[in-house]
Amino acid sequence: MAKHQWLTDLKETITQGQLLLDESLSGYTKTELGGRADLLVIPQTVEEMQATVQYAYERDIPLLLLGNGSNMVVRDGGVRGIVLHPVKLDKIHVDGTSVHAEAGAHIIDVSRASAAAGLTGFEFACGIPGSVGGAMAMNAGAYGGEIHDIIVQSTLMNRKGEIFILSKEELELGYRKSIIADKGYFCLSSDFELTVGDQEAIDAKVADLTFQRESKQPLEYPSAGSVFKRPPGYFAGKLIQDSGLQGKGVGGAEVSTKHAGFIINKNHATATDYIQTIEMVQAEVKKRFGVELEREVKIVGESVE
Repeated sequence: MAKHQWLTDLKETITQGQLLLDESLSGYTKTELGGRADLLVIPQTVEEMQATVQYAYERDIPLLLLGNGSNMVVRDGGVRGIVLHPVKLDKIHVDGTSVHAEAGAHIIDVSRASAAAGLTGFEFACGIPGSVGGAMAMNAGAYGGEIHDIIVQSTLMNRKGEIFILSKEELELGYRKSIIADKGYFCLSSDFELTVGDQEAIDAKVADLTFQRESKQPLEYPSAGSVFKRPPGYFAGKLIQDSGLQGKGVGGAEVSTKHAGFIINKNHATATDYIQTIEMVQAEVKKRFGVELEREVKIVGESVE
């Protein structure tokens, strides 16, 4: 089969990273859901990532980038082709007021490193569960801050494996969108510019935001985080709550009773359960309020036949 040939071929260039055949993706997503990838590649270096991208491009093999798995639902049928998981590209470097972070670094860790260095501006991300790459692709934000506020530039790779740098303006960052997502680019690293702050004030803000997150979000259950984008003039969570959907769901998936904007894997849900719960919420909110809820969460892979 083709995937066995991919494995054999890539073994010649992926010598430090991992190549995993028919690997279940449930262990790589925050929902703990999803079928198997034909081939999961976990590169150890940018060169290995580039080699994988070029290999897939030259042979027209489907290629999916999987970051920290916090904003993605993988269907039960899994993913055909190659899944690229650059979690090992996770270096963080602070130099003065500048912060350089590789795409696989957890955005929470970058926020913490910045705070520990006495820098302010990145506190808003102290509870965002995604990777730097994922945060860049969707211009992640929380508590009044977003990536757009602090980014200087990003080093990216296109589907041909070509590497280039885009400035803040060229990244075209908007509400939960960017040119990275629009063009299907891969983020390799990003550079942020912060300001020196008062350490006590920084620590207090991080503590407050952490408390808000832990007290208001259902962190005790697997989930994809906030499922829907904020509809103009509304709050998604309030619409869902007012629709009486908290505690309801399909199979083992459920709209959280703690935060209506979250759908949790409460009891051994399948990805199908999770997706059908999303669709149920969209339909009910549309019926009650005439508002179309747009998913923030990305759904990938194939359904089980």
